[in-house]
This record gives sequence, structure tokens and C-alpha cells, in this order.
Amino acid sequence: MKSVSISAEKRVDLGKKEAKALRAAGKVPCVVYGGENILHFTATEIAFNNLVYTPNVYAVAIDIEGNTVNALIKDIQFHPVTDRIIHVDFIELTPGKEVNTEIPVVINGNAIGVRNGGKLRKTLRKLSVRSTPENLPDAITLDISNMKIGDKIYVRDINADKFDILTSGNAVVVAIKTARNVVEEVEEDAEDEDRADAPAADAPAADAPVAE
Repeated sequence: MKSVSISAEKRVDLGKKEAKALRAAGKVPCVVYGGENILHFTATEIAFNNLVYTPNVYAVAIDIEGNTVNALIKDIQFHPVTDRIIHVDFIELTPGKEVNTEIPVVINGNAIGVRNGGKLRKTLRKLSVRSTPENLPDAITLDISNMKIGDKIYVRDINADKFDILTSGNAVVVAIKTARNVVEEVEEDAEDEDRADAPAADAPAADAPVAE
């Protein structure tokens, strides 16, 4: 798995007041768990630009004042109004120790079905996997060149020798559908929304008692 490095500083005070001051200074409170010790640190908000706003998944080499810890992002909290990052949880990577994460799905090839007028439907963009750090892939690549209209690739069809896929094997990852089916699906979705918005024909008056 590809790795990105960030520089960090240890956190001494862990109170809410200190965390608020850090955020005001453009820093993000973070924590690493899963190793021998839980590590609290801060990193600049800018340091996360290439980690968060991307479809890729990276291992992160965190340099905490000269001590490097390898980890994966486990959870990110965003401010509900500003959408700024306010906290990041990492899980430490230990050689030989399995870890759960999500890996992006990459589609390669020009499907026969698409060339014949079909539409590509990519249902899953990431898959949940379990593996040791050294066997985590950068992405799960699927070749769709031979897919015809009506063909689907299920999770169970994916060859995963060095890692376990935790996503349900019955889930569809990608499918080639006829253009008509795609239009019908969109129309059905619109009809469902119209029905949901329309008042029920037999709905009781506003002041009528409601049966329990």
C-alpha cells in the first residue's frame, strides 16, 4: 500500500479547551490506537488534504517529534457547519497483525456491452477488507473488457489471495445494463418520490381522530 508522511506534535493537555485552541490555530487533534500505547498528537489541517479529499487509501507515516508510527485513518470527524476536520482517529499498523479497512475499486477496460449501447453501473466504490499491512493492496482492480449487456461482477467473483473481503459476497460491484433499463430505473425512482410526496387519497381530515 502506498504511504504518505505527515509531521505531528505530541499533545500534552487533552481537555476540550486545549482542543478548541488547537483548531483555532489550524491544527487537528488526533489519536492513534491499536498499538502498545494510545498516542495523542496534533497535525496541521493542511496535512490531511491529500489523505481525506481523495478516493485513494494510504498508509500514513506519522512523524511525532522524531518517532515514526505507521497507521491507517480509521475515522474522521467534520464540523457540522463548516465541514472542517475537527478530529482524526488512526489505527496503528503492526507487521503481521491483521487490520480492517476499506480499499477502493478501480475499473479497467472498455466493456463490450458499453460499446454495444449498454450503460456501466458501478455500485460499490470501496470494499471492506481484512489483511496484514504488508498485503494490503492500493486498490482492487477489475477488468470489465469482456462484460456484455446483462453481465454483473459480484464481490464473490473477485480473486483475493492475500486478503479477505468482508463485504457481502452477494453484493454487485459493477454491472452492464441496457440503456432502457437505466431509464426505467430512473423513472421508477421518480415515481416513488412522487408517491411519497403526494397526500394519501383516504387520509383522514386534520381534526379527525386517528385510530390506534
